[in-house]
Amino acid sequence: MTRPAFGIRGTGICVPDKILSNDDLSELVDTNDEWITQRTGIKERRMAAEGQSTSDLCIEASKIAIADAGLQPTDIDLIILATVTPDQHVPATACKIQAELGMKGVPAFDLAAGCTGFVYATNVAAQFFWAGTAKNVLVIGAECLTRITNYTDRGSCILFGDGAGAVVYSTDFTYGEVLSASMEADGEGYDVMYQRAGGSRQPVTADLIAAHEHELVIHGRQVYKFAVNKMVELVNRERTNNPDLELGGVIPHQMNQRIIEGARERLEMDEDRIFVNIQRYGNTSAASIPLALDEARRGGWMKGQDGKLIVLCSFGAGLTWGSVGIRW
Repeated sequence: MTRPAFGIRGTGICVPDKILSNDDLSELVDTNDEWITQRTGIKERRMAAEGQSTSDLCIEASKIAIADAGLQPTDIDLIILATVTPDQHVPATACKIQAELGMKGVPAFDLAAGCTGFVYATNVAAQFFWAGTAKNVLVIGAECLTRITNYTDRGSCILFGDGAGAVVYSTDFTYGEVLSASMEADGEGYDVMYQRAGGSRQPVTADLIAAHEHELVIHGRQVYKFAVNKMVELVNRERTNNPDLELGGVIPHQMNQRIIEGARERLEMDEDRIFVNIQRYGNTSAASIPLALDEARRGGWMKGQDGKLIVLCSFGAGLTWGSVGIRW
């Protein structure tokens, strides 16, 4: 049985107005612009304003993506929000987005897979398309990571930013067709990137907050080797999955410029074939790939890619990793 084809019909992003520069961070911790840039490639990141939440960014990005798709909110069959920073644990933030967009009755849920969240969510959406049970699915990747960043830890506070990216996938698509998708995890890496307090094991208390236990912890050296290896593996996997297509380019999770560069060298790819915008946004976790995808499409990076393979690949807390192969 031939499975239904689907692809990208519209994209949209929303980032906070406030810019947190490397010089701003140098006033909080012992660091400077040169040190951060050399180690991460990041020059600035966005920071949600007081009172601004993940859902606020999602709603605006979704409006843009739905309009870009030439659809109405009521044309959407399903909403999947990838995030580790929901407005609150209960209910799902996707339900708030659904209500604000006037999409009553449309199923909506959150998905937590760390930085791999958007790729995981795309994999889930693919099952609905390939089963023939959806025509238009709104997939959002969004974070307000600055809400759980430890600004006393110079090794991690330099990395994270806020933002949202939304994609309307459709059986009546305008841009790239999704041909293949994968997702995996290794729970033995559960403690490589984590937030200790805030769940059922350690509910938040005043003492835990004072000890920064509700904020992100990341073991950078372990992450570096894992991420480089996985990026190379995922790109090569999509090449194997789509042997008839020339590899046009890669849109990776924007975790660290060094990681991206290390993988690029091993893949023997030209610099301009890997899309990078980490210098402006930092690591936005689940928002990273949809932010980059939208900018790549609108900014002309896709020029000349018609009929070629574009690979989305990500790796994150869990440990999780995954990829999407798109014929542009």
